[in-house]
Amino acid sequence: MSTFDQPLPPYNASDPTATFMGTSCLDFLLIELVPMAYRITNELEEASDADGRGDSRSSKNIDETGSVSTSAATLGTAPHGSTGDRKGKLDEDEEREAVFFRLEGLGYRVGLGLVERFSRDRPRFTDTLDAIKFICKDVWMLVFKKQVDNLKTNHRGVYVLTDHAFRPLSRMSTDAGGQAVARAQPFLWFPCGILRGALAAMGISASVQAETSELPGAVFQIKTLGTAPK
Repeated sequence: MSTFDQPLPPYNASDPTATFMGTSCLDFLLIELVPMAYRITNELEEASDADGRGDSRSSKNIDETGSVSTSAATLGTAPHGSTGDRKGKLDEDEEREAVFFRLEGLGYRVGLGLVERFSRDRPRFTDTLDAIKFICKDVWMLVFKKQVDNLKTNHRGVYVLTDHAFRPLSRMSTDAGGQAVARAQPFLWFPCGILRGALAAMGISASVQAETSELPGAVFQIKTLGTAPK
């Protein structure tokens, strides 16, 4: 929150350990997280392939006979898209999956910390719906400066949270090519992790998925694990 704003629940203005920062810091972080995750993923893959090529060369030097002809045969019959052709690049699906787990994992740790910090003075939630409402109101306000616009549940462990003006997507342009929605999807993975981590901190195991069909809106679906349908 901004240092000029009046602290709102669940903030405790009398907390001597409380620290504050400008709201734009989180905006900048959310903007940079996705390209950073893609960059780190590809750099790690390139480093891994470079190590693999180094190990291969070392093995070839150890074998004094037969190694050259074997290597030549291998290179001659190597399929397109092998390590040599890829040059350390992941294919689109592998890259997407690796970036998802990186961003979702980061968000998970953030969600854990948020709830541990800001719910410590609250009684423990005994009902899952109450915990979801806490996320929709307090956690959403804490992170995104507004509450969730709509909450629906089938009372069987599935909860749908709708935000018509989701803050991380609010500044994205809608290009004429129709790719804006697809490009916005990775920016939902970090918030998904925040939700899963926040629920885990309250003792609720869940899976979280998110999608957007029209910017800047976003829909999050939470499925609690181990809930038997009635």
